Amino acid sequence: MSNLQNIEPKKVFHWFYELNQIPRCSGNEKMVSDFLINFAKERNLEAYQDEMYNVIIKKAASEGYENSDPVIIQGHMDMVCIKGEGSNHDFTKDPIEMIIEGDTMRANNTTLGGDDGIAVAYGLAIVDSDNLKHPPLEVLITTNEETGMDGVHALTNEHLSGKILLNIDSEEEGIFLVSCAGGANKITTFELQREKRDGDGLEIKISGLKGGHSGMEIIKQRGNAIKLLGRILEECNMTSNIRLSKIEGGTKHNAIPSDASAVILVEDKEVVKKIIKDLAQDLKEEYRVEDSGLNIDVKEVKVEDVYTKELNADLIDYIMMVPDGVQYMSKDIDGLVQTSLNNAIIEEKNNSIEITASVRSASSSSLRQILNILSVIARRTNAKTEEKSAYPAWQFDKDSKIREKAVKVYEELFDKKAEVSAIHAGLECGLLKEILPDTDMISFGPNLYDVHTEKEHLSISSVQRVWEFLIKLLEDLK
Repeated sequence: MSNLQNIEPKKVFHWFYELNQIPRCSGNEKMVSDFLINFAKERNLEAYQDEMYNVIIKKAASEGYENSDPVIIQGHMDMVCIKGEGSNHDFTKDPIEMIIEGDTMRANNTTLGGDDGIAVAYGLAIVDSDNLKHPPLEVLITTNEETGMDGVHALTNEHLSGKILLNIDSEEEGIFLVSCAGGANKITTFELQREKRDGDGLEIKISGLKGGHSGMEIIKQRGNAIKLLGRILEECNMTSNIRLSKIEGGTKHNAIPSDASAVILVEDKEVVKKIIKDLAQDLKEEYRVEDSGLNIDVKEVKVEDVYTKELNADLIDYIMMVPDGVQYMSKDIDGLVQTSLNNAIIEEKNNSIEITASVRSASSSSLRQILNILSVIARRTNAKTEEKSAYPAWQFDKDSKIREKAVKVYEELFDKKAEVSAIHAGLECGLLKEILPDTDMISFGPNLYDVHTEKEHLSISSVQRVWEFLIKLLEDLK
């Protein structure tokens, strides 16, 4: 931690470091949740932990703020756990290695956990300080945000009375979010059927794509490894009948897949290798701007069994037909995606092949349309579907007072124009608004880059400015 001791704000980075010593992938949050409860107990703070390991820590108002409306500071404790090629990091036990390079903090070939550990660090730093001016505080730290917002789905308002909520889960400093997309995951399942067929095979590996957050980066039209693999399989199948023996790709529902692979049985491996080589050149040219690191590798392998002919055809057809990426742009806000989907994961699981698509939209009817399209394609390819982890959009509040206050404080502090915007990603504010309908909400945060990838990094100076802003905003909420 020695290289962290001299960067500001020290208390924020101290607690960020402490969080990054604790494994906290989505679904593995008990240890970090218990850590937060112990933090509160050691300071004689009122705290609650529910069955989903959500945590609420309360701190009384500072002198003179006793009659002010309570404020909720909110973030999530879980993180997306992704590591780069060659990394031996074990997310179940290894701490995140934090590296400082100038104004940048990153991890060692893994996600950093700034999304959303930095929000938790802000909250802990505030309630751990005795010299700040603030209203009554409720620090709400949720679980499983990254895998479907399961924590906030289970939350109630029993221990929450805040009339203002500050969600610190945004990634661009000076941009205050006041609305977000809703969404759902669509799981398409094919029955896994194999038959004995041995012979020469090829393993196709797609790698080197940038990937990224399926909400924030979807507009950048980066390559989707699963869709690119589908194009290769279809091209091969048109010329030389191939049979799939294995297929997999992607790791997280909210990350654009940067890797995918397939093993195929081929009749003439040299012919198929030539097809793949030619198409690889075309794809590299096609993605030379947004994904210049695209790699398509092929190696010879032996195959012992394959998917049945029917499953083989259905899978390739599905991957080719299913839409991907931006579907509609907002007609209200220039440059904002309204509706998108990300074909995120394909894997063999429970004697089936599962394909997970994350669908997002600010329009409930548009969301339903895309989900229905996926159902139709699945039906035509003999697959079953189900929807999981649905969450509502966060609607714009034209009468929000915290929006105006936050913009005013930021502009006065830094003599810089602030922006009010919406986001094509799911924030917990949509669900929180359902259980706290009278609470005025806003979302903000420091500059975070390449989240949900092993290249995730944050700006240290931006963390400092957002800390100054947060302190001043709380002081002004008297």
